[in-house]
Amino acid sequence: MSMKFFEILQNETNAERAELLAAPLITDALAGHITLDDYAAFLGQAYHHVKHTVPLLMAVGARLPERYEWLREAVAEYIEEEIGHQEWILNDIAACGFDKEAVRASTPALATELMVSYAYDTVQRVNPLGFFGMVHVLEGTSIAVADNAADTVRQALDLPKKAFSYLYSHGSLDIEHVKFFENLMNRIEDSVDQEQIIHSARVFYRLYGDVFRSIKPASVQSRAAA
Repeated sequence: MSMKFFEILQNETNAERAELLAAPLITDALAGHITLDDYAAFLGQAYHHVKHTVPLLMAVGARLPERYEWLREAVAEYIEEEIGHQEWILNDIAACGFDKEAVRASTPALATELMVSYAYDTVQRVNPLGFFGMVHVLEGTSIAVADNAADTVRQALDLPKKAFSYLYSHGSLDIEHVKFFENLMNRIEDSVDQEQIIHSARVFYRLYGDVFRSIKPASVQSRAAA
């Protein structure tokens, strides 16, 4: 029995996924070796890419050909689900004791800006279906680490639960979203579009990993200084 496309997508991007999950900020967060500044820095970069999710989805919906009308309807559902999530992140930042308006007005790190730029370029210049490579990376990574990271970091930093609304909402609660995504991917039969999604997922794993790698955890800094 031949594999469905979602399984192919997972298999074809396993190496890139492993490289992302080996980023020091992720491994240190899961081990509880993270500072408040590290966590706030992560949230700041999350804000700078999450705020583009709805505009990107709108661009995807506008550029999908008529044969993907069923997918355009799914994009509309995604938009409804994703509206306002960047404000959750800013509220988490405030709950950590930082100035959320300063973060709102700040400039993203280069790695974050490049990931967002690649997403827009893929949608507008190459193929709008490439955006689903980004969805695969972000939602899949969240399922893998968000809940565990939130629990560990919360305990290590003694922070209130309200400082983790973004991570908790994108952890185990996102499993339903991933199933929804899996069903969508399995309906895509065009080989060119499938290859574009696989290629984009590989690139987004690298770019998203660079976002994490651009935030150097305190434990890594101390090891480097030793």
